[in-house]
Amino acid sequence: MATPQQPLHSGFDAASTAEEVIRGIDLTGRVAIVTGGSSGIGLETARVLRAAGAEVVVPARDPERARAALKEVDCVEVEPMDLIDPASVDAFAGTFLACGRPLHILVNNAGIMATPLRRDTRGYEAQFATNHLGHFQLVKRLWPALVAARGARVVSVSSRGIRFSPVVFDDLHFEHRAYEPFLAYGQSKTANALFAVELDRRGRAEGVRAFSVHPGQIVDTGLAKYLSEETLRAAGAVDAEGRPVRDPARQQKTVAQGAATSVWCATSARLDALGGVYCENCDISPVVAAEDEAAWYAEAGRPGVLPHAVDPRAAARLWEVSERLTS
Repeated sequence: MATPQQPLHSGFDAASTAEEVIRGIDLTGRVAIVTGGSSGIGLETARVLRAAGAEVVVPARDPERARAALKEVDCVEVEPMDLIDPASVDAFAGTFLACGRPLHILVNNAGIMATPLRRDTRGYEAQFATNHLGHFQLVKRLWPALVAARGARVVSVSSRGIRFSPVVFDDLHFEHRAYEPFLAYGQSKTANALFAVELDRRGRAEGVRAFSVHPGQIVDTGLAKYLSEETLRAAGAVDAEGRPVRDPARQQKTVAQGAATSVWCATSARLDALGGVYCENCDISPVVAAEDEAAWYAEAGRPGVLPHAVDPRAAARLWEVSERLTS
């Protein structure tokens, strides 16, 4: 399979922070939307984009809570939106489009992880509905503003969780198989990566480029709230006292380091003619070859993306399925 997954040797690495990768970049006059922008790496992403001069909009399920979290970030706009509610996504997009602004940067950062089985009002499994379908619908509705930017970037936060599952097209919503929280999470994160592949193919002629990112393992963001401390200790994510383990070489990062790849994909001039790629550690990830898969699974810090997460045929199929599910 031909792939654009070729590292650029960007000069940054796993320990680089969002502030470091955006240094010297002026975003004055640019408009950015960051979903999940009021906590964790989303908050850091919104903060550094705003500090670089961008107008930043944060859609949030709980706007008052989001405003409180963003109180130290000057002039960030907060609007209501719940990714799992199609009417809410449409309402947010309609409000934004009505203002007539172009959209230069969209960071699809919000997400949930390893939740108990829950379904939305359509009967869709909640992790797939929130992490993928909500962002798919948001991008589709905001398309006129992305095209109007004449050079927009859409960054979707995926995860090394792609290792847990490909997209299982025959049973997306666990109607015929046993539900496992991490299988559902892995499927949704693979969907995030595939979405970037097909979105870039469809959007590049109109100046819309797309990327997916693995931010690293950042346990103090609230994303792991459904995991017990015992589970996190067994995974090496926290120490015996429950404190986060920091080791960028093993992808165990701070929030500032975790936001770096999203910010790099959203702003780096090195990516001006590129897109449709999965990135980590502020660089494009190589595809994991079949003979190297065992080592990739065993070494948490080993960069790479599994072929099923960047397969253009699966990406095209996912787009068609997602259009039906959100129509």
